[in-house]
This record gives sequence, structure tokens and C-alpha cells, in this order.
Amino acid sequence: MTTRIIEHDPVTWIDIVHPNADDVAALRQRFPNFHPLNLEDIVSPIERPKLDQDDDYLFLVMHFPLWDARAEISRASEVNFFVVRRNIVTVHNGSLKPLVAAFESCQADPAERESLLGRGVNHSIYTLIDRLVDYIFPILNRVDRRVHAIEDALFESNAKRVIQEIALVRRDIISLRRIIRAQIPIVQQLEAVEHPILLEHMEEYFGDIADHLLKLRDIVDENYEIINSFADTADTLAGYRINEVMRILTVISVIMLPLTLISSIYGMNIALPFADAPQAFMITAGIMIAIVILMLAWFRRRHWL
Repeated sequence: MTTRIIEHDPVTWIDIVHPNADDVAALRQRFPNFHPLNLEDIVSPIERPKLDQDDDYLFLVMHFPLWDARAEISRASEVNFFVVRRNIVTVHNGSLKPLVAAFESCQADPAERESLLGRGVNHSIYTLIDRLVDYIFPILNRVDRRVHAIEDALFESNAKRVIQEIALVRRDIISLRRIIRAQIPIVQQLEAVEHPILLEHMEEYFGDIADHLLKLRDIVDENYEIINSFADTADTLAGYRINEVMRILTVISVIMLPLTLISSIYGMNIALPFADAPQAFMITAGIMIAIVILMLAWFRRRHWL
């Protein structure tokens, strides 16, 4: 069994980590009014964020970002909430630190238990969601640091590394945008919902969480625009460097053309000017050097070099 329970009047917190069939069966036995589809949702791999309302309870599915250091991307970690009159049930995979820390603090600290569970289910569900939302800010701060590092390295010569970092950060930002944007309607529904379990004065509290999510959305949208601008700049710089290389190679090729022509002509087995002169090689080399100097001077005058 992976079900843990904290009982503290007036709220009982049931926390289920990595639910199995026994956990679901025990939950069904304890709360027979839970809809079978909601119980099915808690064991599915991933569910879209949603808020289901029943006469006796609320069922929430929410996603919060979790940093995957190996893949360098923020992935969605799901948490399910059942909100009953005197009970809160949380179902998750144990990877969300604020939720795990809150439960362990309630187990170990009576003051924390009273603060989190002693003021009713309305305050408890608000506090848990608020802590999970606030945990997103440090994740976005890490993204900000990576964006600033890219800005500092954008004009370095190692374009390949910069472009690779831009691609990784942009992928992370897109994932964060998808996660954060999907939570806003859920909290806004909590703010506006009229249900016997949620007290009317909680509207302002859930409105505050919605404001935090909107702020997070604005931050990640701004980072998305910035990283796209960096990508365009990096592409422009890479194209400019390629053009510079091609220009130098073209100049070298053009300079070599008359030299190749002269050497080819003097390689023919026919009578040619200066062919019998003792200094034939020096004369031919001098002519070639003069041609190179004249061509370089001409290219310089035309601002091609």
C-alpha cells in the first residue's frame, strides 16, 4: 500500500503516491460516492488538466513542471485532488517536492499540521495549490539564467554550441508554456465555481493563484519571444560567417585562375616566349606574382576584401 493518512480536526489528508489497484479499491471503499471515471483517471499515465464537479466533492487534475536534467527539459508531473467536506485526497507520483515536503512537515510538526489542516478543506486546498504554483518561479528563474547566458555568448565564434543551447532552451520554454497555460483555466474555474464545499470568501484566494499563473505565463511568453529573437540572430550570424568564408574562397579561386592558365600554357610542348631563356622560371614566377598583386589591389579597391 502506498496510501498515507494524516488526521487533524477538521481535515483528514489522504496522500497516495504511485497508486496501485489496492489503493484505488481502498479509496472506493472509503468514498463510495467517488465516480468510477474519476478513480480511473488517477491511475492513467497522464490526464489533461480539468475540474470535475460532483454534488459531494470536487475532482481536480493539475500539471506542474518537473525538471529533467538528463534531457534538459521541464516535463509535466500530474497531481490529482479529491476535495470532500472534511477530507482532501492527493494522488501523485512523488516527484513534486512542495507536495512531498508539505505532507512530511505535517507529519513531523504539529504547528505545520495545524496551519495546513486546521482551517478547513478550503484553506488546505488553496495552500497546497499555492505552494505548487510558487515552486514554478525558481524553475523560470533557471530559464532566465540560461537565456542571459545565451545572450552573452551569442556573438562568440562557437556558433554550433550557441545554436544547440538555443534549441534546448526553446524546447524547455515551449514545454513550460504548455504546462502553465493549461492550469490557468482550472484555477479560474475554482475562483468562479459555486459549490457547497468551497466557501464564498475563497474566491479572492484562488484569484490570487490565478494572478500568479498569469504572471508566470507572461514571463514564459517573454522568454519565448526573446529566445526566438536569439535564434533569428544566431541564424543571421551563421549565414554571415558562411558568406565570409565563401567570399574568401571565391577570391582565392579567382586569383588561381590566371595562374593555372599560365602554368598550363607553359606546360605545353610548343615554342613559347621566354621558354629558352636561362631565367625562364624566374620570369614566369615574376609575372604570376605581379598578376596576384594587381588582382589583390583591384579587389581591395572594389572593397571585395
